[in-house]
Amino acid sequence: MKNKSWTVIPFFGIFSVVMLFMALYTFQYSQLMGYIEVSISIVTMGVTIYETYKFKSRIYETVRSAFRSLHNADAEYLERFRFPVVLVDDNGAIIWYNQMFLESPANMLDPSGEDISDYISHKRVADVLEKAGTDIECNGRKFTVYANTCKKGTLLYFFDNTYFKNIEEEYSESRSVVASIAFDNREEFINENEEESARVLLTLENTLQRWAANYKALYKKLSGGRYMIIFQERDIQKLVEEKFKILDEIRTIKYNDLSATISIGVGRYATTAKESEMMARAALDMALGRGGDQAAVMKSDGYEFFGGVSQGVEKRSKVRTRVIANAMRNYIAACDKVFIMGHRFSDLDCVGAAVGLHCMITKALEKPAFVVINKEKTMAKSLIDMIEENEEEDVFKSPSDVSSKVTPNSLLIVVDTHSPSFLESESFYKQFEKVIVIDHHRKMVNYISNTLIFYHESTASSASEMCAEIINYLAEKCLTSYAADALMAGIMLDTKNFIVKTGARTFEAAAFLRRRGADTVAVKKLFSENIKTYKEKYKLVSASEIYRGCAVAFADDTIKDPRLVAAQAADELLGVQDVSASFVLFMTNGNTANISARSYGKINVQVIMEKLGGGGHQTMAATQMPDTSMESARQQLFDAIDDFLA
Repeated sequence: MKNKSWTVIPFFGIFSVVMLFMALYTFQYSQLMGYIEVSISIVTMGVTIYETYKFKSRIYETVRSAFRSLHNADAEYLERFRFPVVLVDDNGAIIWYNQMFLESPANMLDPSGEDISDYISHKRVADVLEKAGTDIECNGRKFTVYANTCKKGTLLYFFDNTYFKNIEEEYSESRSVVASIAFDNREEFINENEEESARVLLTLENTLQRWAANYKALYKKLSGGRYMIIFQERDIQKLVEEKFKILDEIRTIKYNDLSATISIGVGRYATTAKESEMMARAALDMALGRGGDQAAVMKSDGYEFFGGVSQGVEKRSKVRTRVIANAMRNYIAACDKVFIMGHRFSDLDCVGAAVGLHCMITKALEKPAFVVINKEKTMAKSLIDMIEENEEEDVFKSPSDVSSKVTPNSLLIVVDTHSPSFLESESFYKQFEKVIVIDHHRKMVNYISNTLIFYHESTASSASEMCAEIINYLAEKCLTSYAADALMAGIMLDTKNFIVKTGARTFEAAAFLRRRGADTVAVKKLFSENIKTYKEKYKLVSASEIYRGCAVAFADDTIKDPRLVAAQAADELLGVQDVSASFVLFMTNGNTANISARSYGKINVQVIMEKLGGGGHQTMAATQMPDTSMESARQQLFDAIDDFLA
C-alpha cells in the first residue's frame, strides 16, 4: 500500500498561487467574488506552508535519530554504503534511501512514500526486526534484510545474495535421490506362463528404462525383480506433483486378466547418497507392507504415499510361516508367562486370534498365558461369553488385573494390530521388553518396532488365518473345538463370509479348523444380533445417502451400541447396487466423530481413513476424530473421497 499523500503538497502551493492571480483578475468584475477567492488562496497557502514545515520537521527528526543511532554517521556516510539502505517511519513509509536502493531493488523508480512491505515480500518491519536476517525476493533479486531501530523510524539494510541463493537452490535440487523398485507380482506371471512372463518382464523393464531416461536418471537392474533408479531432487518434485503416474502405466502391462504392479520406495532429503539408499529400502518395505502397487516417499518428518488402488497379491511363503512358528516356540519356551493383547474395541478376529494362541500356548507349550482385554468395550462379547462358558480356566483379564504379574522375562504377543496407539492398553505394552507382533493390516508409519518377531502379512485375510497356520505347525492336535470356532469366526468376519480378501491359504486354514472341530452353525450364531440392534442397523441403512458411488450413513444418539451397529450397517450397505464403499459416522463421548468404513476392494478405504487420522485395511478401516462435530466429519470425509477419486 502506498503512502504518498505528502507528495501532493507542492501542487497545493501552485494551486494557491493560481487562485491568488485569479482573485486579482476577478476584482475587475466582482469585488465580493474577488475577496472570497483571495481568502481561499490565503487559507490554502497557509495550510500548505504549515504541512510543509510539519513534514520537513518529521523527516529531519527521523533522519537525525537514525544517524544518532549509528554513532554520529551522516547521510553522506550511508550513501557511500555498497549495499541498499532505506529509512522508513513508524508506519513503514519510505522517507530516505541511498543510490544503491534506488538502483536495486527499486529499479530506478522513486520509492519515496512507498510502503516498505512492497520491497520485503509483504512482510512487516516488526517481522524483520525479530529475526537476525530475513530472506526476501524483490524484482527478480534475492536479498537478506537486516533492520535497526532508531528513535522515530527503522533503518533496513539489503544484502544481495542472489548468486549464493541460486547456488544453494541448484545444490538442493540436484541432490541425488534413490528410488528402490520391486516388481510386486513377478511370481504370479511366472506361475501363469513362463514365456509370457518373460515378455511382461521385458516390457516392464523397458518402461522403467524410458521413465528413467526421461529424467536423465541412472537406472540399475538388481536381482529378484528389484531395480534402483537415482533421480535428482527436482525430478522427485515433479513425480510427486503428478502422483507417480508410472504406477498407472505399469498397470497397463497385462497377461490375460493379470496386471503387473510395482512398488516404489524413495529416500528424500538425505544428507548422503548412502542414507538416501537406506531410506529408499525402508520406504519400499513400507510400500510392500501396505499391499504394494504404490509409492512410499520417506522424508525426515515421515512418509507420503501415492497409489495403492490394487488389491495385494497373495504370495506368502509357507516356509517363512514355519520359520516364524519355530522361532515363536523358542521365545515362548524361554519366557515365564505370555500375555496376548489386541486392539481397542476388539472384534471377532482380534479375540479369535488371541483365543487360538492362548489354547496353543497353555495346552501344547504348557506356559501360563492370559488374553488381555477390556470386556466392557468389545464387539466380540458373544465369543467371550462362549469361551468363558466352556473353558475351565480364566482366559480373559483386564490390563489392570495382570499389570502386576509382568516380569522382565514375560512375553507380550500383539495380534490384529501393529500400531501402539491402537492397542488395548499402550501403558501395559510399555512394560514389556519382549514383544511379538502378528497382524494383517496394511503397514502404518507408526508401528511397533521393538519386536522379537514382526510377522506382518498384508495379503492375509485376517489375523485368525495367520494364527491358524502357526497353530497348525506347532499344536495341531491340541486345538480345542471352541478355539477352532473362535479362529473360524475371525476369518469369516474379515472375509465377509469368504467373499473378500480370500485366497487359497484362507481356505486351507478354514479346512484345518474344520478338521479340528469348528462348527459353522455355532460360528454363525456368534454373528447373531438381538431385535433392537437389527432394527437400529436397518434404520441406519434406510437413511443412508450415496456420494460418488459410496454409501454414507449417520448414526444418531439414540443407538445404544453405535460402534457395533455402525460396523454391521457398513457391511450391509455394501450390498446396495452400484455401491463400491460404505461409511457410517457416529459420535462417542459427545465430541469425538467416528467412521467405520468398508469396501469390496475397488476403493481403498484404508487410504481414505488415513487422510482422516485412522487406518486399517483396503476393505475394512476406521478412524476417530476428537473434537470434531458430525457435520465437520461429514465434510472432511467427502473431501477425502474426492481426493482419492481425483
